[in-house]
Amino acid sequence: MEPESGLPSNPSQLSWVNLSRNLILAYQSFGVVYGDLSTSPLYVFSSTFTGKLRKHEDEEVIFGAFSLIFWTLTLLPLIKYVFILLSADDNGEGGTFALYSLLCRHAKLSLLPNQQAADEELSTYKYGPSSLSTSSSVLKRFLEKHKRLRTALLVVVLFGACMVIGDGVLTPAISVLSSVSGLEVTAAKLTKGELVLLACVILVGLFALQHVGTHRVAFLFAPIVIIWLFSIFSIGLYNIIHWNPRVVRAISPSYIIKFFSQTGKDGWISLGGILLSITGTEAMFADLGHFTALSIRLAFAFVIYPCLVVQYMGQAAFLSKNPLSIRNSFYDSIPDPVFWPVFVIATLAAIVGSQAVITATFSIVKQCHALGCFPRVKVVHTSKHIYGQIYIPEINWILMILTLSITLGFQDTTLIGNAYGLACMTVMFVTTFLMSLVIIFVWQKSIFLAASFLLFFWFIEGLYLSAALMKVPQGGWAPLVLSAIFMLIMFIWHYGTRKKYNFDLHNKVSLKWLLGLGPSLGIVRVPGIGLIYSELATGVPAIFSHFVTNLPAFHKVLVFVCVKSVPVPYVSPEERFLIGRVCPRPYRMYRCIVRYGYKDIQRDDGDFENLLIQSIAEFIQMEAVEPQFSSSETPSLDGRMAVMSTRSVQSSMSLIVTEQDNISIDSIQSSKSITLQSLRSAYEDDNPQIRRRQVRFQLPPSPGMDPAVKDELLDLVQAKDAGVAYIMGHSYVKARRNSSYLKKLAIDMGYSFLRKNCRGPSVALNIPHISLIEVGMIYYV
Repeated sequence: MEPESGLPSNPSQLSWVNLSRNLILAYQSFGVVYGDLSTSPLYVFSSTFTGKLRKHEDEEVIFGAFSLIFWTLTLLPLIKYVFILLSADDNGEGGTFALYSLLCRHAKLSLLPNQQAADEELSTYKYGPSSLSTSSSVLKRFLEKHKRLRTALLVVVLFGACMVIGDGVLTPAISVLSSVSGLEVTAAKLTKGELVLLACVILVGLFALQHVGTHRVAFLFAPIVIIWLFSIFSIGLYNIIHWNPRVVRAISPSYIIKFFSQTGKDGWISLGGILLSITGTEAMFADLGHFTALSIRLAFAFVIYPCLVVQYMGQAAFLSKNPLSIRNSFYDSIPDPVFWPVFVIATLAAIVGSQAVITATFSIVKQCHALGCFPRVKVVHTSKHIYGQIYIPEINWILMILTLSITLGFQDTTLIGNAYGLACMTVMFVTTFLMSLVIIFVWQKSIFLAASFLLFFWFIEGLYLSAALMKVPQGGWAPLVLSAIFMLIMFIWHYGTRKKYNFDLHNKVSLKWLLGLGPSLGIVRVPGIGLIYSELATGVPAIFSHFVTNLPAFHKVLVFVCVKSVPVPYVSPEERFLIGRVCPRPYRMYRCIVRYGYKDIQRDDGDFENLLIQSIAEFIQMEAVEPQFSSSETPSLDGRMAVMSTRSVQSSMSLIVTEQDNISIDSIQSSKSITLQSLRSAYEDDNPQIRRRQVRFQLPPSPGMDPAVKDELLDLVQAKDAGVAYIMGHSYVKARRNSSYLKKLAIDMGYSFLRKNCRGPSVALNIPHISLIEVGMIYYV
């Protein structure tokens, strides 16, 4: 850790500061990361001992089941995730998309269409050494050569993402239903129907509060989980001492051999219940961005792991003497005096666990959208202090409907557990595969080491996955159906988006045609700035010729804006804008590429227009000093791009910036009509929350400035004062007449339906509606 200003220079003091920071983060991680994993004892034993395994409810088998749980917790969460996977972060970010992003940067595996060489110069792009061994480079070339393999890799990643979304549906259902099931063993003796109804009420409340953001109640989350962990540890220790201290011997793997020799096929099928002990493990890696690897390791190794082991050991000790209590093993094992406090804290811990998974689902959906694989949705940033905490209204209500459907449909934690186990193990299976590729391409290790990692963990996970697949008829079908639906949505959206992009790519406007029109483009150039949005990072989109031939006048300054995602988690504000020129200087046409990482959130802070003007002004001045950026020197007439820092509007060296809270009617340029003035003022009065800062630009007094540069900067400032218009194509995508029936079905029905029912691009890009111009255009793809 770099010494920060104000921190002690003494290395021992510095290490203490570092440790104390990690301890604070470890404390905070309990509420965010471990809610799901720590509530597993509610339902593991009851889900394991179902079906034919009930015939084997003796001490040896119960001890064998505990031994399986112990070694599963040790091999997968502790060794695979804590010791290995947490080291494979992408600039501090974890999860399936972090691994895929790392792979895309070390081998040309990305399917994002508008990537440029300039993206590789981002500070967050570089990672580790760049030299590969011979065998690794052969594998790399093989993957890069075959597009189908790259597509297959993306499908695997998206399938893992769909299973995480499935977790977001199943976790709240099983956690809340398991926690309220404690009321079955009380004097109240609630019926199953009443329990399900109570669980549904809690779930509706949980989803209804999502828009508030977890930060408002996050300070309660960590203490709830810590009290819960202390409770299960104490109850486990009590049960070990009180019921059967000999259970400590079951840590020996020999009990696993005895378990399978006694139970045979029934024992193998019961692994579908055992694997529920590690559900929520993926959150340790997926939520890494909010914490540090060390803080998560400390929390798991010193608190979570011992508490869970002692709790499972205590339940096994209790069940060895009370085998009839298996159906409600957790609540039956609680001593009567502390039943109600533990019940309350169990319900709260279940809600916390569900909350963390729902938030993770929002992040996954946003990352899928960044890959061009999910329809546009509204992303709300819920916390000013905790970056990355988001809320997606559409996904929240879809999750709520699906979760209530699962709860009301199954009404049984065992059936939901079958579905839940399959979803979790599939995500782990995908993560292991991606990690083995990261070992080769990112860590530059031998293929033999990667293969050893893959085979060892795939063998263990394969056993659990095969047992979970056996339970597909008993509820295991649910995540498969959910994943199939979400995969279909993602595939259709990705397919339609790529087809639309390829149409734009192959129908770009000829720059020779533009040059032939002259600087006036053959039409009247009126005061103002026109921001023309397109997905193209190079060239002029076909929609521009559509504008030129249909509109009698166009703005004096034109900027082609491309907002795109790059395979890094974050792009710093200093590197966000790439500015270039289209056509020679008299045309006053520029290009701006706005880059976002897959974890970045496009916030509407009202500064976009001002930062853009500042960046273009700096580019104009830099171009005068460094003529290699001038397009007139290059035969393509589509000039080189330069990164323009956008730290602050006030930091501009090219223009003098003044801020005004209120701007009078007199100061508005006369080119704006009275009607437009009244419309804008009425719009801003009705929507005060989106009223933007009034920023005025002026040329600095610089007698030595090149007259051509001064004229161009003056035109830019005057155009900004005259007003900014956002110009977009309202495109209709249709399949060609000679297309196959399947393609027509995907484009004309699937893609069209998704486009009509998702957020419009102007909403997703935070474009003010009052300044928006849309022109319809049909794409035949």
